[in-house]
Amino acid sequence: MSSFRLRGVIPPVVTPLTEGGIHVDVDALQAHVAWLCSQGVHALMPCGTTGEGPLLTTQERIDVLRWVLEVVRGRTPVIAHVGAITTAESVALAEAAATGGADAVSIVAPYYFRIPDEALVQHFVAVSQAVVDLPAYLYNIPQCAGNVLTPSIVEQVVAQAPNVRGVKDSAGDLNILRQFIDVGIPDFHVACGADPLVFEALGIGATASISGNANAFPEVVVELFRRYWAGDLAGAKRQQDLLDVVRNALRNGQSISLIKRGIEMRGLRGGCVRPPLPEVSAAEVEAARRPLVDAGLLG
Repeated sequence: MSSFRLRGVIPPVVTPLTEGGIHVDVDALQAHVAWLCSQGVHALMPCGTTGEGPLLTTQERIDVLRWVLEVVRGRTPVIAHVGAITTAESVALAEAAATGGADAVSIVAPYYFRIPDEALVQHFVAVSQAVVDLPAYLYNIPQCAGNVLTPSIVEQVVAQAPNVRGVKDSAGDLNILRQFIDVGIPDFHVACGADPLVFEALGIGATASISGNANAFPEVVVELFRRYWAGDLAGAKRQQDLLDVVRNALRNGQSISLIKRGIEMRGLRGGCVRPPLPEVSAAEVEAARRPLVDAGLLG
């Protein structure tokens, strides 16, 4: 079993795409991954929501994971996001992640169709049991998936798949996050997927932040954790205030194109998004840049 534990700052890595979103820009992806590692992030999650995972083909997702692993070479843990709309595709991605050398997998609830709780349990168990030697983390984002992960579902899944070691919750509700933290399962960890709540989430027992905005400003979130872990709560709260500036400027994850433009503000290539996702205009980029400059985050 992998020794990976869900802890610290884990960017859901963007997938830079060529003009029109046709192909993965491998050079841009690998340069971005190298830069994130140099900024002190604690792990990486390719092919998640911010990484446009649902818009990539199965082969592209396998390739993106391989290209990320080529850069990190075991120095930074990698959680492969393997959630998909079908159980079979999720299992195939999980098996490829295990074979390819990922440290853990993340599984979002299937999307589009309303899935009964019993079927959600069966789905998560099937995917987790396909990779029993890897920690698996369930992913709750009901506003996108349309299916809600509950503590009861988690408990039923863990009873059958003990390699499930935690949850990423992106519902954006501190009370829901607290319910996952309070499930009482030993060695079970919860990551906050909502950037407005990171400081408060740490205070109630969350162990990680899976922050889309950390793609562009990883040092802001890394410093928040460093200060929190050192007991400097006032300093950590100041970092949360700075993270709020970033998330407001970049629309709080509502525009992946704007996050990619934020990466370009840092001197890297962010690439295009894949249609039907829209690209932002030059005026929108400039509007985002101004508060970042005012906050001292950009020269």
